[in-house]
Amino acid sequence: MTSNKKGLFSNLKSDFPASIVVFLVALPLCLGIALASDAPLFSGIIAGIVGGTVVALISKSSLGVSGPAAGLVIIVSEAITDLGTFEVFLLAVVIAGAFQIILGVIKAGIIGYYFPVAVIKGMLAGIGISIFFKQIPHAVGYQKDPEGDLAFSQVDGENTISELFNMVDYINPGAIIIALISLGILILWERPFMKKIALFGILQGALVVVLLGIGLNLVFADISFLRLTPEQTVNIPVAKDLGQFVDQFTLPDFSKIFEGAVWFIAAKIAVVASLETLLCVEATDKLDPEKNITPTNRELVAQGAGNMVSGLIGGLPITQVIVRSSANIQSGGKTKAAAFFHGILLLVSAITIPTALNLIPYSSLAAILLVVGFKLAKPSLFKEMYRLGVSQFIPFIVTILGIYFGDLLIGIGLGLVVAIFHILYKNYKVPFYFDPKDYKKGKPVVIQLSEHVTFLNKASILKTLNQIPDGTDVIIDATAAKSIHPDVKEIVHDFEDNAKTRNINVQKIAFDDDTTDHVKQFNEAMQGD
Repeated sequence: MTSNKKGLFSNLKSDFPASIVVFLVALPLCLGIALASDAPLFSGIIAGIVGGTVVALISKSSLGVSGPAAGLVIIVSEAITDLGTFEVFLLAVVIAGAFQIILGVIKAGIIGYYFPVAVIKGMLAGIGISIFFKQIPHAVGYQKDPEGDLAFSQVDGENTISELFNMVDYINPGAIIIALISLGILILWERPFMKKIALFGILQGALVVVLLGIGLNLVFADISFLRLTPEQTVNIPVAKDLGQFVDQFTLPDFSKIFEGAVWFIAAKIAVVASLETLLCVEATDKLDPEKNITPTNRELVAQGAGNMVSGLIGGLPITQVIVRSSANIQSGGKTKAAAFFHGILLLVSAITIPTALNLIPYSSLAAILLVVGFKLAKPSLFKEMYRLGVSQFIPFIVTILGIYFGDLLIGIGLGLVVAIFHILYKNYKVPFYFDPKDYKKGKPVVIQLSEHVTFLNKASILKTLNQIPDGTDVIIDATAAKSIHPDVKEIVHDFEDNAKTRNINVQKIAFDDDTTDHVKQFNEAMQGD
């Protein structure tokens, strides 16, 4: 399967409404990530615009949406401090984009195919749980931690759990009313009978929620105990005219291009952004109802081009982002037109209606993201993974915990370690079969090798051969084996030599012994030395 065979405008009926929802989700995330990164607020909007336009046009991902990512917040914040100015940091972003294009050209995107399904599903669930709990304070009007910060340890010095207790002292009744009504509308919109009504099939519930939130915000402005504060609504920079809007774009400082620190940070951004993108590509393809497969090398080129453009005009680094991508899928997006139009909407709205956008309550957007988070971490997903057995369930859970209490890369790394450990354990057990408990004196011991015996099996084979009782007949049956690693052949050869001293008779069936002479020559050479 290949992705995105349809034309850009072939599914506007589905894509444009989805783009509005993605735009509404992306707007506060762009601002929040910029704030959490200690970067100019407008740099997040620029990154969202470039991710939606430049990356979408080059990428062949049908449903992936790119923009500034929460996973890069710490790297960006530290890089701006280490490099001294935001302009020098922008230069590092441009170079990072060039690195990503090179990675795509040399076909490094294949790395994305080596992540187990259990880890990818754990990533989705972990992000979903993080989103869900991070949005609860925003839903009640507590805005101390910026929107877009998904890390357990927050930039405000608190953590996800402690924030749930802190918010109790800052609850705004108006925000809660807006959030509850918004959740009710979103849940109602998912009911089968609602989807049968033509109007509701076209009009997205998320758009209704935002428009209602703006209306209630205006109504509550005259009611003191329900009134929302400026911190409880979107806060996009407002330019008085087009000239002032253009002034918000920033150029990189190319005078520092030969500084080693710039290139080191660029390489770090390129590696982390590429890994996050490849992980999100894999996750997005898993969520895609049509199961399109995104060409990962092309995606790295697209992300690289996006980062070069973003850095050149004053934007944050870009990756494909699962929050926006999943919102796109859940809103009915069909092609990359949804991602493209969300970028256009970010640009147009930032120029024309920033004041209107600043009336959107965070509690409305929190309701949308609460639903997104719940859908990513449905209880049915946990049941499904549990039914698949320990080998799938444990990496799944470990990935979730790593993401929730750490970050995306920590969770993925821990999940991979557990998955690889399980593979090693299986390799330790499965290359042959012999149980000393089943041994009956006087009968030969038959060791049947499996289809592929690798160097990972050395320890277990050595252990088994050492357990064989003295004075035994041993049959090593390699009939089913298609490949046996030379290290394993050497172990068998050494066992044959040792067996003579233990009165063990060794018989090999279909055992390719072509490395025996090499082993003997090596041993003789070592003894000669």
